[in-house]
Amino acid sequence: MDATETIDAELGARIKALRGQMRLTIDQLAVASGVSRAMISRIERGESSATAQLLNRLCAGLGVSLSTLFAPPAPTASPLARRAGQPLWRDPGSGYLRRSVSPATASGIVDLVEVELPAGALLPFESQASAAFDQLVFLQRGALTMTVDEQAFPLEPGDCLHMQLDKPLMFHNPGSEPAHYFVILVPARQVPR
Repeated sequence: MDATETIDAELGARIKALRGQMRLTIDQLAVASGVSRAMISRIERGESSATAQLLNRLCAGLGVSLSTLFAPPAPTASPLARRAGQPLWRDPGSGYLRRSVSPATASGIVDLVEVELPAGALLPFESQASAAFDQLVFLQRGALTMTVDEQAFPLEPGDCLHMQLDKPLMFHNPGSEPAHYFVILVPARQVPR
């Protein structure tokens, strides 16, 4: 089994476990996420390499962050996440490389993700209806234009953009070199009405 097959199998098992913990049938997750029952089944069996957009939709249906899918199971959780052990995943659609930096013990507090977006790549995400997370994007190097609900924000190295995940997002690297940035996800603040 190569690395891609291994990560596909691990992601599928994690989705199935989360679905089970939430007592959701495949049909219920299909309705909640807008992903077909057949595709969910193939993903859970590790027979399909899901794109970032598809995983995002499944996460929205499960009410979890994308980082939750990459976190190690609780029994092996450590407060230290060494770089060599941080899960890596490459999106088969856009080619972006995602590294889950946060230790599993930080789950629910903050998720820190390091991303390398290839030159010219576009990475759209639909809004998450639950908007359970706020997101910060910090550009370390390269070029990145974030579009949030049709408003474009060109970022330069050192810039940081805050947004909620209740609107469509687009990550775009308009440059000729890979963009390196960090995504910080935190549970959305509950504002009293």
